Amino acid sequence: MSEWKTTYRGIIYPWHCDHMGHMNVMWYASKFDEACWQLLGMLGLDRSRFAEHVSAMAAVEQHIQYKRELYPGDAVTIQSALLEVKDKSIHMLHKMVHDASGEVAATTVVVGVHIDARMRKAIRIPEDVRQRALEMKEQELAALCT
Repeated sequence: MSEWKTTYRGIIYPWHCDHMGHMNVMWYASKFDEACWQLLGMLGLDRSRFAEHVSAMAAVEQHIQYKRELYPGDAVTIQSALLEVKDKSIHMLHKMVHDASGEVAATTVVVGVHIDARMRKAIRIPEDVRQRALEMKEQELAALCT
């Protein structure tokens, strides 16, 4: 796993909440989605790159674990890390932290596949992106050794 990167900060608003008064599951997915795009951007996979190469990323699998309820006014931070970069896919881990308590509110693992946007078929992840991913993993190893 690579070192944690902050990929989202925000507040839970009343419209994020369901009839029971806590954040609805659709908003967890939404905030994790934003974190995915931030992490992909750090690797060099951003809107301009996709447009230039007529490529995209497609989420093909996501597992969310809900650990703590969140309420209006709660501040949250999502930290993200790379679990694995394969030939055509990236496995990401995200944890949503309740800022005031430091408790993990939810975690998710997302598998994204790099695709040709015209053919809608999986294609190889660019070599410079793979290199950035390796650098992220090396930073974690260095941090563990100090």
